[in-house]
Amino acid sequence: MENALSSQNLGFMPYLVAGSQILGIAILAITGAWLAQYRGGFSWSGPLQFNVHPLCMVLGMVFLCGEALLVYRVFRHETKRSTKILHGVLHIMALVISLVGIIAVFQYHQANGYPDMYSLHSWCGIVTFTLYILQWIIGFSLFFIPGVAFTYRSQFKPLHEFFGRALFLSSIATSLLGLTEKMFSEYSSHPAEGILVNSLGVLLVVFGAVIAYILTREDWRRPPLPEEQALSMDFKTLTEGDSPTDQ
Repeated sequence: MENALSSQNLGFMPYLVAGSQILGIAILAITGAWLAQYRGGFSWSGPLQFNVHPLCMVLGMVFLCGEALLVYRVFRHETKRSTKILHGVLHIMALVISLVGIIAVFQYHQANGYPDMYSLHSWCGIVTFTLYILQWIIGFSLFFIPGVAFTYRSQFKPLHEFFGRALFLSSIATSLLGLTEKMFSEYSSHPAEGILVNSLGVLLVVFGAVIAYILTREDWRRPPLPEEQALSMDFKTLTEGDSPTDQ
């Protein structure tokens, strides 16, 4: 059986993937530099505890989430099980790191007497994070636990993909709201910091656009390996349900 991987034309996808990695690293570097140089650095207690929040949220909900979404496009020669495990591990890393960021900001508010959940940024953030947890739980239940009917998996797969992309873009939008909220009254008095934060916002938008484009190109989907395709054909002879497909 001819391997579809060898004949698939990926075009400029590898260059876009490489560009997304450069953008992601630049976003993390600029976020860290901004918080260290202009906001005093990091601490788990005291006034610097707040700075843990934006760093963790950008690392978890933006960078690692984006990496998890790219797994099925980048790792094309590995088995489906391996890519599925990597996909799930990256998402749970994003959840854990983001949870640390959320705990940090709530503790900071409590210690300083600030109200919680008063801004559009906080509303969008908590909704996005809650849906992200639900998305992971449902995805794990359907795609990792043995014995779940393939018909349920195939029916939920389009929704799983849609919400994965939507929550990634929502995370970027929430990050932009947070940057604007943090700098809204300080742009005029801190022009250098304002330029750095604006640059970070632009890079976040470009990062999201590049990954979204890669994911929406149907011809760049990972095709099944020969052994996976053979297993799928054998499965069809044993059941009337839908056969497993790759993301």
